[in-house]
Amino acid sequence: MKRSVFFQPADGWVGDLIPFEKDGEFWLFYLHEERSHPKPGTAWNLVTTKDLTQFENHGVALPHGTEDEPDFNAYTGSVTVDGDGTHHLFYTGQNPRNLGPDGAPLQLVMHATSTDGMRSWTKHPELTFGAPEGYETGDWRDPFVFYDQESGLWRMLIAARHSKGPERRRGVIAQCVSRDLMTWDYADPFWDPRRYITHECPDVFQWGDWWYMVYSEFSESFTTRYRMAKSPTGPWSVPELDSIDGRAFYASKSAARDDRRFFFGWIASKEGNADDGPWQWAGTMSVLEARQNADGTLGFGFADELVDSFWEDVPVTLPVPIPASLDVPDSYSAIVSNEELPNQFYAKAVFDIAPNTTECGLLLRSNHDGDQSYVLRLEPKRGRLVFDRWPRELTGDAQWHVSGDVPFDIALERPCHLAPGKHTLEVMVDGDTCVAVVDRQVALSARIYDCPTGRIGVFAGEGAVTVAELEIRQRTDN
Repeated sequence: MKRSVFFQPADGWVGDLIPFEKDGEFWLFYLHEERSHPKPGTAWNLVTTKDLTQFENHGVALPHGTEDEPDFNAYTGSVTVDGDGTHHLFYTGQNPRNLGPDGAPLQLVMHATSTDGMRSWTKHPELTFGAPEGYETGDWRDPFVFYDQESGLWRMLIAARHSKGPERRRGVIAQCVSRDLMTWDYADPFWDPRRYITHECPDVFQWGDWWYMVYSEFSESFTTRYRMAKSPTGPWSVPELDSIDGRAFYASKSAARDDRRFFFGWIASKEGNADDGPWQWAGTMSVLEARQNADGTLGFGFADELVDSFWEDVPVTLPVPIPASLDVPDSYSAIVSNEELPNQFYAKAVFDIAPNTTECGLLLRSNHDGDQSYVLRLEPKRGRLVFDRWPRELTGDAQWHVSGDVPFDIALERPCHLAPGKHTLEVMVDGDTCVAVVDRQVALSARIYDCPTGRIGVFAGEGAVTVAELEIRQRTDN
């Protein structure tokens, strides 16, 4: 068992997760991604955890099929259990050689069962089915099954696309229904907004008086979002802050334990292990805990178990003591620690933000004067948290020829409420992975490759901020 903030197997990367809670333990099935040529088939692997800080890797749980079978790639699905204790695993079967009438590799819903507590699985290829008429046969994936007690039906939600309509707005969460989990009938779509390319990895659950629908938006955003309703049949409303995280955290699905709900997803790696590299599919597993607000909306942050696993203080000295006031009505000021931080740490800063302040936040892996660093920037006037870095890589011979010619790292921003007063910014860093959380409500994940070491700092720009608290902790068992 390895004590880790972000799980990743030694021989690959973590793709879509399929979490299942069993006897107080999370069984985290995931698509095991191997980046080799020729590319092997994709299997479901399994990692388990009881405390969200120690992970036991069990290797392959559901093997992929042969090169001639429809599940050469065993893609995303779900696991449920019937009244007799039999576990049912539904998954997507895909084989690049198996083309459908639309010219794309067929995607099929496939079924496996376990009668020994999910230790082994028996596949049932005879129960395989694909998309009906009116849907693209190459987009029929990610079956999610849940029981609707009101109707007495098992519902299967499927990420699909209509075969007609605007090319980039055919996405639909299709639906099948069953009374026995074995035979399925096509039904009307579960959700049909006609807005996105598709809605991957659908997930539906009830929490108190509310139902929640979660999906990963396959569009220009690549973001996992949620919707709310008082019934599993909708209508679904859009909360003000409707995303789970930013661009780097994807395909998140959830599981509950003791009236708490956790979202498991992957933080994408970047090609070439470089800050300017393109995002890749799959990466490192990350977990966020959802907290249900009084109005039913969800906030996202670190689980207490994860925070408490960082218990040893990291001594840092700053040029001025904390609490520290930064009063810069029309300028900028930064305070940087004298010491470099360890490779893995947890930091917590409390900012008391005065009205009309433009920005404040944390510098990570900074040089001595803060002019080179990763930046977690709170922007009260714009109501957002952004991840930034400076300097960006030069792409030409002029000073304005820099990569990412935007006001922050592209796609790494999160809307959040930053009214005048105190706000808490937490961050966990482990190697090249970084997750930040504001007020236990808003999360933002990122990769930090190019600067592997450095100091921590606080800053303010165009306003007044008091840094009321700053603490850094580490683990001692790594």
